[in-house]
Amino acid sequence: MKNKTALIIGGGFAGCSTAHQLALQGGWDVTLIEKSSFLGAGNKTRWYGGHPYTFGPRHFLTPYEEVFKYIENIIPLRLCPEHEFLTYVEKDDSFYAYPINMQDVRKMPDYKQIDIELQSSNDTKKIQSAKNLEEYWIASVGETLYSKMIDKYNKKMWFVDDNRKIDTFNWSPKGVTLKEGPKRAWDTAISGYPYSLDGYDKYFPIATENTQVMLNTTCEVIDIQKKEVLIKGEKKSFDTIISTIGPDVFLNEVLGPLKYIGRELKLIVFPSEYVFPENVYFLYYANQEPFTRLVEYKKFTHYKSNTSLIGMEIPSLNGGYEYPVPFKEQQLLAKQYYDLMPEGVYSIGRAGSYLYGIDIDDCIRQSMIIAEELKSGGQDNVVPGKEYQFPELN
Repeated sequence: MKNKTALIIGGGFAGCSTAHQLALQGGWDVTLIEKSSFLGAGNKTRWYGGHPYTFGPRHFLTPYEEVFKYIENIIPLRLCPEHEFLTYVEKDDSFYAYPINMQDVRKMPDYKQIDIELQSSNDTKKIQSAKNLEEYWIASVGETLYSKMIDKYNKKMWFVDDNRKIDTFNWSPKGVTLKEGPKRAWDTAISGYPYSLDGYDKYFPIATENTQVMLNTTCEVIDIQKKEVLIKGEKKSFDTIISTIGPDVFLNEVLGPLKYIGRELKLIVFPSEYVFPENVYFLYYANQEPFTRLVEYKKFTHYKSNTSLIGMEIPSLNGGYEYPVPFKEQQLLAKQYYDLMPEGVYSIGRAGSYLYGIDIDDCIRQSMIIAEELKSGGQDNVVPGKEYQFPELN
């Protein structure tokens, strides 16, 4: 029987893991095109000052055991369940754990006021009826904690002057708005990072071993209904197309551009073995400074050195596609793009799903869903996985 054909657009985790799932299934001739000169996108390991780093810290975090087992069988991971986030609040000149932890709250100079607000907050009805990020957080933790920890951070993250413009927010609390007990960032997910100093780099050639990979290549969609495209001047048709780029980019912005927030990464080498406190991997900044967070890479990589590499992340409108904006207006436009895509076409990954909350594990999970649907012959949605289909629009 003749193999079916699949085109994958984009060579990051979403694209490469889909190529691998189809190879494991068998019966597919897969072509993957990537506009850059390498696979891996922001997950590719780079080096600065002798230190390995990625564009943004790419630790592997998942609640899905089958996804963890899949990646761990290819790239052995060192578990890091102890890692913590700290947020700097200039008003208090203090660093506090995030997610917001009651151990810190009780030490805050305005705890009496916070306590009064907490007594009347965490109202289930108000939380469930919240229409925007500000209403959600004030209903959850009160106005003072919202002002300290959430307000300014999200304004600079999303380039808004009013957080009431942010009308989706299920991605915001990182699992919980207020917690007691250990200050670990994640209690309900498996957290890990590759043992190897080159991070995930070995994964991508393994995942695409049986795939025709075309680097420095883009395509022009000729007829999406017929699944015909033009690649390097040659017209080709496929049984299925899996796009990992933004739906607007994929369809040449026929309905207009979607909004994205980019990221600028500044790298600084410090003359000390470690900079952050023990177990602290990230520092967040919830004030007027232009950057949102710092990461100490060797906390993840365990690189041995007398110096330490710090990455500073600055939100940007420089044309990058790192973060789809969490606004319903934009999600509705993305849905209009998905409505133009026929059966046999998928749009996956953070950009392809136009969903900020998607991470590496979600990309892999979406690829598993696609493989299963193609095997059974039924497609549920252009964006695979119900939890990735704009849950706050439903």
